[in-house]
Amino acid sequence: MARLILSLDSQVLAEYNMNKERYTIGRLPDNDIRIDNPAVSGHHSLIINILNDSFLEDLNSTNGTYVNGKLIKKHALQHGDVVTVGHHQLRFVEDDEQQDEFEKTMVIQPSARPVEKLRNVAADGAASPSATGIRRALAEGQPAFKPAKLQVLSGAFAGRELELSKALTTLGRPGVQVAAITRRAEGYFIVHVDSETAGDYPLVNGSAIGAQARKLQDNDVIQLAGVKMGFFEG
Repeated sequence: MARLILSLDSQVLAEYNMNKERYTIGRLPDNDIRIDNPAVSGHHSLIINILNDSFLEDLNSTNGTYVNGKLIKKHALQHGDVVTVGHHQLRFVEDDEQQDEFEKTMVIQPSARPVEKLRNVAADGAASPSATGIRRALAEGQPAFKPAKLQVLSGAFAGRELELSKALTTLGRPGVQVAAITRRAEGYFIVHVDSETAGDYPLVNGSAIGAQARKLQDNDVIQLAGVKMGFFEG
């Protein structure tokens, strides 16, 4: 199912599942997607969904409708298109394709080298100040955990969610910055694994986490390899 992700200044405001045939976008309350801003016309744009295709049409709006920076009257939407209405953006996302791209870009699989390095660090116990936290995370297997997830807040994958269903989830871009989120009996922790520049640690709420594992709290904002992600429990 396709979705529209509404944002303003790179901050995600809402998501809309495209499960109806028609969606109107505009400032007035009777729109399916209401954007209460003076730069948006009362009835600004229309999206029509026909089988697996979605078509965008400008409704003679005052300021126009733009797709990827170009003024349009009608446009067949494609995955990743960014629709600009006034000062707001609506990113068109086809879920299956976005999931594949996101996981290929940010979620590092167990067979990848950064995770092998992480396990080696856990084994020798001396290669990194993070070794104790990583070794503990790999050793523990507590059955009862509060569910948690990450939601991407910036970039091409804004709005994408990732369930933290494993004891160890490794994220980032090898050669740039890599971190692991570990699930322990007392909660979820983020641990720095590797980075291109020594001491280039991931940020949580704007502060570097350092070499030791840091416990995550509900609504924390993680910045890793240039991507902002929100951490949510429950």
